[in-house]
Amino acid sequence: MNMHSTQSENSNAQQEKRLVSLLPFALFLGLFLGTGIILTLQGVDFAFYQLPASIAIIPAILLSITIGKSSINTQINQFIAGAGHNNIMTMCIIYLLAGAFATVAKATGSVDASVQLGLSVFPDYLLLPGLFIVAAFLSTAMGTSMGTIAAIAPIALGFIETADLNAGLVAGCIISGAMFGDNLSFISDTTIASTRSQGAQMKDKFKVNFKFAIPAALLSLLLFFFLGEDIPFDQTGEVSFIGLIPYIVILIMALSGVNVFVVLITGIILAAFIGMLSNDYQLSAWVSDINKGFSGMQDTMILALFIGGLSELIKQQGGLAALTHAVKTFANKLCPNNKKRSAGLGIAGLAFACNFFTANNTVSIIVTGETAKNLAEDGELSKAHSASLLDIYACISQGLLPYGAQALLLGATLQISPVEVVTSSFYPMILFFVGGYAFWRATK
Repeated sequence: MNMHSTQSENSNAQQEKRLVSLLPFALFLGLFLGTGIILTLQGVDFAFYQLPASIAIIPAILLSITIGKSSINTQINQFIAGAGHNNIMTMCIIYLLAGAFATVAKATGSVDASVQLGLSVFPDYLLLPGLFIVAAFLSTAMGTSMGTIAAIAPIALGFIETADLNAGLVAGCIISGAMFGDNLSFISDTTIASTRSQGAQMKDKFKVNFKFAIPAALLSLLLFFFLGEDIPFDQTGEVSFIGLIPYIVILIMALSGVNVFVVLITGIILAAFIGMLSNDYQLSAWVSDINKGFSGMQDTMILALFIGGLSELIKQQGGLAALTHAVKTFANKLCPNNKKRSAGLGIAGLAFACNFFTANNTVSIIVTGETAKNLAEDGELSKAHSASLLDIYACISQGLLPYGAQALLLGATLQISPVEVVTSSFYPMILFFVGGYAFWRATK
């Protein structure tokens, strides 16, 4: 008995030690968010820009290397491996291409054309709900929130500049719709990862997920409707349909399942070609605008690389494993007499917390998938329910992170702080409570 007690104490001490490796992320958030909040209270303009996130994360990386037990060379190699992960590099290239497309589309008049059309189609009071619906539909069809944001954000920037809309609210509509599709789409990498890791059928997971997502989406639409306001805009002239061609083409390509890189490159070339035909757009200007678009994404790309590296260091130091153990233990204590609830809370908490530290919903699902499956089996929870909870709460967390890829891309494109983006990300907020309430009632 004493031996078991000693082993348990040693195991707990080991877990607490590994949890220390999560401190660097706490330092990063403390520096980035803390500085922004303090400066905002002091009345400083653009408070969250005074200490860029790409700089605030450097002390966190140094702290992670300092507390690590491996050699400096080993940890640097781990950091580089994390920064160079396939998902991270994919995001970085999307950032660059999205920045170039947004800049070229604006310079060649495509943005203005889309704004004119949008304002002629949507009633003044339905523009925000309309943006949410378009983003949700596109993301569900494409299976990627990043591709959706890359396609819609340049158009939204035109609305903001021309119709004097609240940039934060517009960003909230887009990221809300994008995360709706990312979580629900049959071809989303998060859906594929969650169903495969749990051994669930895609259609079964969809049926469970649908019951959570639709009520949250309807509540979000109502909220965006009430938050909308009349647009002080007088349309002048007719819509230039030739300027809409790049957007029509990339939307059709995206809905057809074409690779997002091909979609964005096609958009960049097509927007330039139409600009040369209709607006005397010069080749030298095109090259300059592409470079300008790349430069505008520099900080965002650096932060993505640093987060990828830091996440890998934390993973190698056992921080994510310790986090998994802590959440599992807490869930069992919270609902000791209801195995299904305990399993569901553990899976949801795991996905949410792990994504908080990795800032990548697909990676967080992969990391926690095996543990979630074990929890589901112990709690006699269906595979579809465990896959759905895993996907839902990873996507919720991702949609609320100011250092997440989606918020960073929207912030960079719409020229606002990523903190402003997530403060209006209402769909993930609503889904958090709707999903929890629905599951709680279902496991009485």
